[in-house]
Formats: sequence, structure tokens, C-alpha cells
Amino acid sequence: MTARYVLGIDLGTTNSVLSYAALDADAAEVKLLEIPQLVTASTTELRSALPSFTYLATEQEASDGGLDLPWSESRRFAVGEYARNRSAEAPDRTVGAAKSWLCHQRVDRRQPILPWNAPNDVGRISPVEASQHYLEHLVAAWQQAFPDAAVADQQVVLTVPASFDPVARELTREAAIAAGLPRDFLLLEEPQAALYAWLATTGERWRKMLKVGETVLVCDIGGGTTDLTLVRVTEESGTLALERVAVGNHLLVGGDNMDLTLAHVVATEFEKKGVKLNPWQSVSLWHSCRAAKESLLSVDGPEKQSISVLGRGSKLIGGTVSVEVDRASVSNLLVDGFLPRCSAADRPQKQRASGFQEIGLPFESDPGITRHLAAFLAAHGTDGGSIFPTHVLFNGGVLKAEALRSRLLDVMRQWCEGERETDPLEGVHDLDHAVSRGAAYYGWAKGKGGVRIRGGVARSYYIGIETAGLAIPGAPRPLRALCVVPFGMEEGTQCDVPSGQVGLVLGEPVQFRFFSSATRKDDHPGDILSSWDESELTETVPLEATLPADADVEDTYVPVTFESRVTELGMLELWCVGANTPGRWKLEFSVREETES
Repeated sequence: MTARYVLGIDLGTTNSVLSYAALDADAAEVKLLEIPQLVTASTTELRSALPSFTYLATEQEASDGGLDLPWSESRRFAVGEYARNRSAEAPDRTVGAAKSWLCHQRVDRRQPILPWNAPNDVGRISPVEASQHYLEHLVAAWQQAFPDAAVADQQVVLTVPASFDPVARELTREAAIAAGLPRDFLLLEEPQAALYAWLATTGERWRKMLKVGETVLVCDIGGGTTDLTLVRVTEESGTLALERVAVGNHLLVGGDNMDLTLAHVVATEFEKKGVKLNPWQSVSLWHSCRAAKESLLSVDGPEKQSISVLGRGSKLIGGTVSVEVDRASVSNLLVDGFLPRCSAADRPQKQRASGFQEIGLPFESDPGITRHLAAFLAAHGTDGGSIFPTHVLFNGGVLKAEALRSRLLDVMRQWCEGERETDPLEGVHDLDHAVSRGAAYYGWAKGKGGVRIRGGVARSYYIGIETAGLAIPGAPRPLRALCVVPFGMEEGTQCDVPSGQVGLVLGEPVQFRFFSSATRKDDHPGDILSSWDESELTETVPLEATLPADADVEDTYVPVTFESRVTELGMLELWCVGANTPGRWKLEFSVREETES
């Protein structure tokens, strides 16, 4: 069937949103899908967003039928607002921040590990399964609203952080297909989607608001991450064009960190009252502080708010304990703590790592987002200097708070050093839904010949090649890095990788090592690095695989050359082509246990 709609899906860390537009419309009229979801047991209401939380029910709750939805009965879990509300009362049964776990390289993201550190009597799910739950709910909500327009037959654009590596993108793809999205859906970077939302709002006026040579910083601070992207205004055939020129690292600092900070301060106030919180109450307090922060920093928020946790222990059985926080104190705490004033030369502070660390989410050791921003702008500047953007587009639920936006803008303007001051791009006021709206607009404009942000892959990619030589006890063989995918390589393209022949091991388990760089933008396929700085190249998750020996090849060690391809989904494929034999073997930059031949 021919697609009738384009669906833009923002699979967010804290909230997921679905927007849509009719493909046959002459103008892009993007609408939000109101999503039915549980708000209390047995009560379903419509909301504009689906909180990205999963509550794993007890046997009693599951048997009562209170978690059933119009399209599903006998449910053993709940997602959305009810699950988020339960997170404060039953944190050990609630999964949050699954998206952050999805890109955590130190855990097996396909294994049931969430809720993290839950007791043994609580069933667990994987980050991939949690993501699948949210997408399945969005699919079901769409089918209920549009029964004659199956999701599998529509055009779908799903957003991911620009900083997601190929592994995280592959896992997102798996969750999406398992949830019922069409296999040919498109992935779009969230900061680009936010900019498309601005383009949709301004229409052709954007060509008068931006000039050739100017640079837009998209600063997206969400619940779990901070995403930084630079887009340059260029000229193409006499008309203005946009090109994504830089993407920041995946920074696990955002609204969740702010909630934890507020919880730490509130816990201190509890101690002053002689109440020491146990671990269960501390997690519950974290979730309560999230709601308080959102309320206090909202435009019409109250001047004060009480924060309570359920009592546990002999002195508090059946009761609650509360403290009161005020709007000004919370604002100052979060503004100074997360957007401190600093110079353009400042860098994130690194703490010496402990030899033993709990395997939880790898939050940034320095929560100062402005220092991370300074490092990002310096890494992508020229001649040893920083790049100072002429414009900034704010996005993410955190930046709905005017105090946070103002501080960020003030700091960047202080960095300009006589150059033009950074100006905010106005027009997008709905930061909670901008990414989803922008994704739908992108899908609509893609078929109408509208403006597109060029960019290709956000990093250069390399494979590690072990050098030959005499073995030295206790010392690994030196490793060289071969560039196989250059920065900016477009989706749907492929290239030969000029290089000498490299030996490929077949028929036995081996480890393939991959590296990436967001700063080495001038490397070409075939370039070899004999040494590099750790700040330049980052090693991604190695691929463990056993490549099958070809029936026509007797040797299990064959010389090969390389071809690389970027799929339309933005997935990276590396083909090993036999130099003296007809064999071809494909390595995907993913975590699949088996590799196709």
C-alpha cells in the first residue's frame, strides 16, 4: 500500500512522543497523537506524551486486571504516566532511563538487567525490551486512532541522539522492528529533528534569518543526556543550504542528574530532622524530586513545594516525612551546579577513577554542562581556537526553564571575545514535542523537495589491525587504525578502502576492534594511523564473531581488501573481499552474535 502518513517518533529518555502529517497535503500540517495510557490502576486517559517508564507488576496487580488497556488484557506491566507515578512508590519495580542503558557499553543490553539492582523476586527486562514496550504502545495507540492506516504501511521517522554509536542505533532498530515499525523506517538525529521543527515553524523566513557562513548550535538537554550539534549555513547553486558539521560526545548529564542533586540536598534536610533515609526511600526521593523540579521551574510554577517520601521503619510505619523547598533556591542550585560560569578555555574536571566501581550508568564526573560545551566548541574550532556559534537553538525539556536558558546564553556571549554575540533562534516554544514534530516534518519535506540538512555519518570510523612482529612477553602487538568510513559519508553510499592486503581469520572465534572519531574530519578511506591520542579516537564495543570459512577456500587465513557501506538507516557495513579468492564476508558495526557471509 502507498503510505498515507508520515509518523515522527521521539523515543525519549523520559518521554516518548508521536507526531504525524498527511503525505498528500500541499503544506505540512504536523499534529500530535494523543496517547491513551494508564494514569491510575484501571483508569486510562489521553496524554500528549508517553513517559518512558515501565512498571513491573506484582502477581496480585497482574491478576486484578488493573493494568489492562483497550488493546491488551492480562498485562503484567504498565508503561507511561502510571509507571512514572509508581516509580516514587516502588522504585525497585520501575524501569527508567532505558535509552541511556541502550548506549551503555559495559553491560549486555540484550539481557534482563533492569530495574538495576532490583531484588531477586522482581522480574527484569532488557534495555532493548523496555524500548520495545514504549514503541509497541505508540504503535497500538496509532492503530486505535487510525484503524485503516496500519503503521507497517506508513512512512516512519524515528529519532536517535546524534551521539548514538552504531551499536546503539542497531539496538534501537531491533526494538523498533520488533514493535511493529516498517523495516524501511528512517533514523534521524534528534538535534536535526529539532532544527527541522524550527524550519517548519519559520517557513521560508529562515532564509532571511540566517546567512552564509553562520553557524547554529543545537543544544539539546533532556532527561538523561546532553546532545550538542553544530550546523553551518552554506550556499548551494545560489541558494542557502544547511550542513551538519559536528556532533558532540554522548554526555550522560541532564535532568536526571538535576533530580539527584536536588534529592541530595533534600536528604540533608531530612537528616536535620533526625530522619536518615534508607536506600529504598532514597530512590523514591529521587523520583519525587523530579516532579518537584518540573513544577517549580515551570513558567507558572509555585514559589514553594513540599517533597515527601513514604515512611519505612518503626518510627514511620504508615506515615510520610516531608520537607519544603522554594523556587529560588532550587533554581540557583541547578543553574550554578549545571551551567556554571566559566571561560572558553575551561574544560570538564576529571576525577581520578576508583579501582572498584559499581556498574551503573556512567554519568559524567563533571556535571558542568558549560564546561563540556566549551570543550566541544574548542574541539571543532580552527587554528587552535574555538568556534563561536552565531545562533543557538534550545531543545529538551530541561531548557523549558527560562533561568537555565538565560544562563547558557550569557555564558556563550561572554566567550565571543569581540565576535558577534550568539543569538537564540526563536519560534519553537513547545520543547517537549519539537523532536517528534521535526521528524514528521522531515519525512513530509523529504518527498516534497524541501530543505534538507546535509551531513552523513557524524564520525569517522576505523578498524584496528594488529601488526606483525616478534612476540614480546607481557606486551600486546602494536595496533594500527585503518580509516574505513570518513566523516560525512552519506547514507546509501559505499566506497572502496584503498589499503594493502590484510589477513582475515576464518573458522574460529576472533575479536574485531573498531574505533571512531568526531574530530578527525579530514581522514580518508585507506588512511592508516600508527598512533593516536585517546581524545581523538574512541574504541567502540568490539565485535566477537566466527566468520565461516568458504567452501572454496582451503586456508583459514585469507588476504582481503575492504569495501564500506552506509545503509539508508545509517548502519555501517564493512565488507571483507578476498584478494585472491572469490569470498566476501560482511562485518556490521553491531553486536550481533553471528555475522552474515
